[in-house]
Amino acid sequence: MLSRLSLIRPLVRRLHPYVPGEQPKIRGLVKLNTNENPYPPSPKVLAAIQAAVDGRLRLYPNPTAEGLRARLAKFHGCAPDHFIAGNGSDELLALATRAFVEPGQAVQFFTPSYSLYPVLADIQGARRNAIPLPADFALPSVSELRKNGAWDFQAPLTFITTPNAPSGRGYGTKELEALCRAQKGVVVLDEAYVDFARENAFSLALRFPHVLVARTFSKAYSLCFLRVGYMAGPPALIAALQKIRDSYNVNGLGQIAAAATLGDLPYYRRHFKRLIATRERLCAQLRALGFAVPPSQSNFIFVRPPGFPAGEWLRQLRRQRVLVRWFNQPETRNFLRVTIGTDGEADALLRAARSILAR
Repeated sequence: MLSRLSLIRPLVRRLHPYVPGEQPKIRGLVKLNTNENPYPPSPKVLAAIQAAVDGRLRLYPNPTAEGLRARLAKFHGCAPDHFIAGNGSDELLALATRAFVEPGQAVQFFTPSYSLYPVLADIQGARRNAIPLPADFALPSVSELRKNGAWDFQAPLTFITTPNAPSGRGYGTKELEALCRAQKGVVVLDEAYVDFARENAFSLALRFPHVLVARTFSKAYSLCFLRVGYMAGPPALIAALQKIRDSYNVNGLGQIAAAATLGDLPYYRRHFKRLIATRERLCAQLRALGFAVPPSQSNFIFVRPPGFPAGEWLRQLRRQRVLVRWFNQPETRNFLRVTIGTDGEADALLRAARSILAR
């Protein structure tokens, strides 16, 4: 009898899939584990979505998200052919892997960073080139990378998460530019959390022929449910990605919601300031409880808890009905990643932490 496993490619049989954060099935948990914006979309965005729930639902959406790309071009001050829209930025990271990397070549990234990158490399049959970050998660300089010798300046594809995830460490545009100048292959600057940072590197995607910037409407703009992202860069690279994307890859309601979001940015920027203020208050109060809290430029913090292992803190906090994220890898297992929620959610986390420490 034919084995069921024999029907599956050996490469796929060996894969370990990306593991997303827990989506709880019980009510009443304080959900600080998946970096969602705790505040809802703009009322104007909700109105635009509701107005679009009509006879258009039977029709296919614009196949290239033409209207959204035009709005992005106006926002960023360039032409629509500098943009591709995707089913979240994750789809675009996958497209970049397929477009620029042959099986056996290197997909390069720092570690710790976004845990999807090694999965994309494995799916492509590519070689992972994961370079450890220093203990403070700073971006190594070009001279440090040359001295180290493990960094591949010829790698066909390099992912850099900026600000870094899961650490939240922000990287300056000048240091990113130096690394982009030295790199020969395509560099993707993954700016999923850039709206909470002091700097962004979007200009590099318009200045260099091998640099792309990936962004999402999920983290900062409260559209996780609709899955819309975009990538910007040289038209030649964008055209290559357009060739291999799925047809109608961005749903129509998502296109309308993202375009409406760009029309009400003051609403979101008020919430960004609010979240940053909550982040700084939470950092200070956790430090007072004995947590080690490195500076963050994202909508989460990466904390080393006191007293006992981070994995046990994860379980104890869940018993207190607070969800956070723990990555059980050597370089991250001493830390918890905590999403910045509302002030009330931050207070719930602090109450739970004090209760655990008191016991």
